[in-house]
This record gives sequence, structure tokens and C-alpha cells, in this order.
Amino acid sequence: MIKVFQATESELGYVETILSTIAEAAKKRGTGIACRTTKYITEKILEGKAIIAIEERTGTFAGFCYIESWEGKKFVANSGLIVAPEFQGHGLAKRIKKEAFDLSRKQYPNSKLFGLTTGLAVMKINSSLGYRPVPFSELPDDDAFWNGCKTCVNYDILMRTNRKHCLCTGMLYDHTKKKSKVLETLKKLKKK
Repeated sequence: MIKVFQATESELGYVETILSTIAEAAKKRGTGIACRTTKYITEKILEGKAIIAIEERTGTFAGFCYIESWEGKKFVANSGLIVAPEFQGHGLAKRIKKEAFDLSRKQYPNSKLFGLTTGLAVMKINSSLGYRPVPFSELPDDDAFWNGCKTCVNYDILMRTNRKHCLCTGMLYDHTKKKSKVLETLKKLKKK
């Protein structure tokens, strides 16, 4: 059985495995996956901003995702979603993403959640959580955020288009739009 949970200091021993799994996936896919450092992933775990999946019986690393905030916490990203190859195809990515989504909503209830992806599976997961595809103009304008794309093989496309286009799809979950749709529906029901 695979346990999906908020990572703590106890999971720091998995950091190098997380990084090598991300690097191997980027090499295999040949598409955009931004690489991170040991220090960066360690900080995310220690800050309580990481989700990890571990096979309980063997203690084998199965998957990972972390949370980042941008523009004064206006935007929050669930980034670095990875599932080890031997655990793929069983819905684990969706479980990890759901835990990261829930943790993000808990830690940043007033923030818009967003992500960039080239993967159809992640687009489907995001859509099931209420994200919608958006132009990059609706994503953070923070240079530090976009600098995180520098290690991606598609970074040149992003820069040539002045951060307007890439092979990635930008997706956004805006809790304020969800509330306004609910309010619109309630108003319509009251008029009837």
C-alpha cells in the first residue's frame, strides 16, 4: 500500500531519490521539467510544503510534489509532481496532486492555484480539481517564478515569445470564480 502524506524532516533521506527521479523523467520525456537543487527540495520539506508518497511495506519512494507561493502569496503553484516509474499507471499522481491541492488551499486559502505542464495526464488531473487552461498573462509576472523555468529544455521558446507562449499549458484554479458562480446560481434561484 502506498501512503501519500505531507513530508516532514523524517523524509529528508528521500531528497536525492526525488531529484534523480525528476532528472530521469526529464531525460526520458524530452519535454519540460524544471530541475531543482537538493537545498531547494530540502527547504520545501522542512517548511511543510511538500507531499510525498511512500510504499509502506518497503519504504520505497513512490512520488512527490511541492508548493511554492508567488507575488505575496497571490499565486500558489503545486510543482515538481513526479511518480517513480514502477508506480505509474495506478492513479498515484492524482492522489499526490489532490493532497498538494488540499494542503495549498489550507495554507493559502485566499490564493489562486496554478501550474504549468506539458503532460496530458496532469492537465486531466488539474481539470478534475477545477483548474482551467489560461494564457500566461493570467499567471504570475514575477521574474523569480519564470527563472525557475531556466533548466527546462523549452526555456528558449518561453524567452523568444516574451513569456507569452511555451509548450507548457498554464492552468489556474481561482477560488473567487468558484464563489461567484455559486452566488450567480443562488441569485438565479431566488428570482424564480
